Amino acid sequence: MRRMNKALLLVAVSVLFPALSRAQYRSGAAPADSTVVLTLDDALKIALSENVSVKVADMEIERTQYARRGTYASLLPQVNGTGSYQRTIKKQVMYMGGGSDGEESGGGMGSMMSGILDPIMYYIQQIMLAGGYQIPPYVAPEKPDSGSSDNGFEVGRMNTYSGGVNLAMPLVNAQLWESLRLTGDQVELSVEQARESRLGTVASVKQAFYAALMAKEAFNVYKEVYENAVANFRQTEMRFNAQKASELDFTRAKANVASAIPNVYNAENSVMLALWQLKAVMGVDLDMNMDIAGTLGDYADHMFYDIHSQDDPSLDRNTTLRQLAIQAEMLAKTIRTQQYAYLPTLSLAGAYSYNAMTDDFKFSNYRWTPYSYVGLQLSIPIFSGGKRYHDIKQSRVQAAELDLQRINAERQLKIGIRQSLSTMETAMRTYDASREGLATAEKAYEIAEKSYQLGGSTLTDLNNTQLVLTQSRLAVSQAIYNFLVAKAGLEQTLGYDFNAEK
Repeated sequence: MRRMNKALLLVAVSVLFPALSRAQYRSGAAPADSTVVLTLDDALKIALSENVSVKVADMEIERTQYARRGTYASLLPQVNGTGSYQRTIKKQVMYMGGGSDGEESGGGMGSMMSGILDPIMYYIQQIMLAGGYQIPPYVAPEKPDSGSSDNGFEVGRMNTYSGGVNLAMPLVNAQLWESLRLTGDQVELSVEQARESRLGTVASVKQAFYAALMAKEAFNVYKEVYENAVANFRQTEMRFNAQKASELDFTRAKANVASAIPNVYNAENSVMLALWQLKAVMGVDLDMNMDIAGTLGDYADHMFYDIHSQDDPSLDRNTTLRQLAIQAEMLAKTIRTQQYAYLPTLSLAGAYSYNAMTDDFKFSNYRWTPYSYVGLQLSIPIFSGGKRYHDIKQSRVQAAELDLQRINAERQLKIGIRQSLSTMETAMRTYDASREGLATAEKAYEIAEKSYQLGGSTLTDLNNTQLVLTQSRLAVSQAIYNFLVAKAGLEQTLGYDFNAEK
């Protein structure tokens, strides 16, 4: 029976000790040369340069800056090239003045011009004949029929070509000017949203880093419990072989070793998961060999915190309220922009083009003629069916909604601050009580261990003191962890940037 028990113990130890060595490597107790060990500041710096949300926020700032520059381009002259070709299907018909009414009133404009030009043309003809020029005799044009002007005549050519440039530039446009100011607020909003991403990343990295430290603390505690169980088993075995311990104590000692193994495996797995979570928040490869430096005890000095100095904290740096303030300013400018839609606008317009009209496709024979103009265009809004009026009303309702959202957000933020402060205060008190309890538990375990070795106490007494010691150590680490996580959330709410003075 004793040989079988020894064999079982050797099997358990041979299985667990390699696992412990692997867990030590993974948790950072004995990092290999290829493992990167990071401090909290290192993790924050990497996260602020590699985190996806931070990168997207920076790109959003760049995008809004380009959008702003594109909006300012509307103040500059807009020059566009133009070109067109038209094939006439039915030519336009034009009608000249005169007609039968003109005949009745004296011949109209045509007859009047004929009466003036006929003597002159006859006189010129006589002079040229006297000089020896051979010219056909001048014949006065016949008067058109009374109904000929009603038929009209076709104008234009079958093919029309045109090419040139157009120019347009706003001179007076209050609505456009106000919209340019609005784009500046959009850039400012993007900057504040990027700051929000950074604050969230910093808080997430801190919480993930503290969670990894807590997992390592738990692993060390359970590893020590296992080692104590193995040592107690060996001591019990020696006493059992010397017939100074009962078989019940021997069996309990063996059961303690077996029950300690799952806790070590679970703690090891928690360490790996916590490190993966930290890598994910940092934005690095999950397969990267990475470990973290320090322990939760290194941050115990941060727990001496003046809670009452934050009874009425300032929310001036809170990113949520800042974004709401920027959005309120943007809505105010939007309303002014919509109101300016009632004002007239003045623009400069011009064009320069070349045109050609032909009935064939002999391009070499085309005669191109230039055409150009420059002028001012005044636009006066008169009636839009009430659209401008209702747009203003809609924006004012949105402004009222935003004001209510700001009030509610400020109320919720103050509640969150009080919750963080309450958690921190509770963690401070728990830490003080747990530290005293830990000192007592360590002393009690030391006494129980020596007493058991001397045969003055039972294994049950030793196991009870071991359980109290384990709980006390975890309680101390848990108190520090709760304080640090609540403090990270409070710093995010108050808008403390990385490395900002707290």
